[in-house]
Amino acid sequence: MKTEKNKMNRMTQRKRSVLLTILSIAIVWTACVSHAAAQPEVKTEVKPSDLYAQSAVLMDADTGRILFAKKGQEALPMASTTKIMTCILALENGTLSDTVKISAEAARQPQVKLGAKEGQKFALEDLLYSLMLESHNDSAVAIAEHIGGSVQEFADMMNEKAEQIGCTDTYFITPNGLDAQDERGVHHTTAEDLAKIMKYCIMDSGKKSEFLHITQTASYTFRDSGGNGSYSCTNHNAFLNMMDGALSGKTGFTADAGYCYVGALRQDERTFIVALLACGWPNNKGYKWSDTRKLMKYGLDNYLLRQVDAEDMMFSVKVENGFTDGFPDLDPAELTASAAAEPFPLLLKNGEDVRRECTVPAIISAPVKEGDVLGTVTFSIDGIILREYPVKADRAVGVRDAASCIRYIRDCFLMAG
Repeated sequence: MKTEKNKMNRMTQRKRSVLLTILSIAIVWTACVSHAAAQPEVKTEVKPSDLYAQSAVLMDADTGRILFAKKGQEALPMASTTKIMTCILALENGTLSDTVKISAEAARQPQVKLGAKEGQKFALEDLLYSLMLESHNDSAVAIAEHIGGSVQEFADMMNEKAEQIGCTDTYFITPNGLDAQDERGVHHTTAEDLAKIMKYCIMDSGKKSEFLHITQTASYTFRDSGGNGSYSCTNHNAFLNMMDGALSGKTGFTADAGYCYVGALRQDERTFIVALLACGWPNNKGYKWSDTRKLMKYGLDNYLLRQVDAEDMMFSVKVENGFTDGFPDLDPAELTASAAAEPFPLLLKNGEDVRRECTVPAIISAPVKEGDVLGTVTFSIDGIILREYPVKADRAVGVRDAASCIRYIRDCFLMAG
């Protein structure tokens, strides 16, 4: 009997021991989870000193707003990142089935090159893959001569386009980005301008789909227009396989420029562009990838899409010497004016605010027509205009003159009769 009791006691003790152990684990687990939940979310931060590049920017591709800059407006050579401009101009001004003839000038370009011979002919489409995947210098010159008539005329087209899209310190001499200088200066851009050019290529150009298709292609094989030879191209934009959402990009290197890169990424309806200039020299080829990842991660961690409150707005405006209805007294008439605004999404960091500015005059002169634009409502951040809405008159206001007074008196008599 005692033996049976002892057995029962030992079993009870073991059960208690197991229960206590489970309870202890549960308490510790709950505490750990609570502690983890209480910790604030860690946001990636980047300082200029964290980057290898001498010049760098991170841009919001939807608005063109610069989210981070390290000497973003410093003019520097940009090597083969030049070729994004060459590609988009060829797409906009040529036809993919165009036949391009290789000139002596194109054939004698230095490495890296396709190796086409003078007189050979290729489809423009094939040379664009050669240009963007392998960065062939001879293909760039052949394309430029075909589209512009000459390298000089094509460079003029490049500079004109750069000005149109808002570049403030960019000067193109060559279509391939080889180091060059003339009486107007050196072949150069800034990280900010380079990001603007990429924004145009992937967001704004009517040929953005074609540009993205070419620059996202992993490999491509073609022959010349006569069916001779076999040319294979492999995409050297390693960033395409580094981060989810990698969208496009172009590498570059020359002795003067060092390693350069411009690339884009899209995640959760957010599109970021990174542009890097002078990001190391030989033996530091990987610096550009490290900097690109840091800046993209900074953007993804810190900038979220938020709705900006932009609802319809009403304004009261006095109209001097105006007459609407009622007795035409000497006081200014009044009318309402409105701006038809609506909420819109914007990448914002915690603590950032959008500025709303209304430019509507307090008093205007008659006459006013219904729908006349009286002012504007502007939403901006960091000096960049995000949305602009016209403020329009909701009704017409005539001029208070002798004729309107006589008509008023006449109408009063007619109503009385």
